[in-house]
Amino acid sequence: MTDTRGAGKLREKLLFQRRAIVDDGMGNEQSGEWETKVTAAAELIPLKGGEAVLAARLAGTQPYIIRIRSCAAARDVTSAWRAVDARKPSRVFNITAAVYPDNKNAWLDIMATQGVAT
Repeated sequence: MTDTRGAGKLREKLLFQRRAIVDDGMGNEQSGEWETKVTAAAELIPLKGGEAVLAARLAGTQPYIIRIRSCAAARDVTSAWRAVDARKPSRVFNITAAVYPDNKNAWLDIMATQGVAT
């Protein structure tokens, strides 16, 4: 089986954001606004099959695999982050997991869902 990864499929531009930690003035930390930490070219792969995927579609959500090139900043992405389409900011993806599919740190596959609150 040939490896189909390549830069030619990275057609989307995504902003990976996490909430800032701010002081409330009384010495307590709380969540602030979303801050962009990483901007990356990405391939969006919609998931199509399986019972869980079909149930998610009925609920109005669409699961995706977001594939990006791995870098030091992108390796910090966790499920507390979100991804936003740079060309259409109303398109927001809730990140659920990030994995290295080739175990070489060349690519990062991020499981995300569009259509849920972040």
